[in-house]
Amino acid sequence: MFASTPFKSIGFIHSPYKEKFAVPRQPGLVPSAKAELEILPPYDDINAFLGLDTFSHLWLVFIFHKNNDSRKANNWSPTVRPPRLGGNKRMGVFATRSPSRPNPIGLSLVEFHGIKQVEGKIFLQLSNIDLVDGTPIVDIKPYIPYADAKPDALAGFAQDSPEPLMEIQFSTQALQAIKKVHKSYPELQQLISEVLQQDPRPAYKKSKADSKTYAVHLSDFNISWVNEGLITTVVNIEAIV
Repeated sequence: MFASTPFKSIGFIHSPYKEKFAVPRQPGLVPSAKAELEILPPYDDINAFLGLDTFSHLWLVFIFHKNNDSRKANNWSPTVRPPRLGGNKRMGVFATRSPSRPNPIGLSLVEFHGIKQVEGKIFLQLSNIDLVDGTPIVDIKPYIPYADAKPDALAGFAQDSPEPLMEIQFSTQALQAIKKVHKSYPELQQLISEVLQQDPRPAYKKSKADSKTYAVHLSDFNISWVNEGLITTVVNIEAIV
């Protein structure tokens, strides 16, 4: 038997994704998604980050803290339905990056833009993320191109980056809302577009029309949209006070 190795959170993510719905399936799909990693004591010693500013990308090891299934003992399945395959075909859980795993551990490659110190606290500035707000981080490792990048590697059913599925349109009301907050949120329209281009609806509804109005809490706004074929129309944007 191996000794137990409980993880300690070294920090947590401040992210525009306030809920699991609409979070991109992988990092790198939404360049406008900016975030901060707040480092917790006693790991907020600036000496622990010496040399990190020479790297452009980081690996984050995190906990799927919103995955309710992972919190229940023995509640896992040896096979899952990857959204990339339309949610209809089963694959072995260890052949996927599904959050429904024996241990709720994830790995994400993010862009790193530097360290910010505010009132003694340390924040890592990040972008191109796929992590929900509040995600606990258990480790940080620098991305090393010669070791981590293997362009000729085989990647099964996920060999190529997914193409954006949807054309994004904005209603007059949505555009007016964006204009009102442009000074404070200059990249809001781009962020919404990049998120919704991936069609965050359930896999079986991908690229199909339905009559439902969808909504998600993104950044400080509630975003509502409808789908018709390959066109997504943002119908309303409301600030969340």
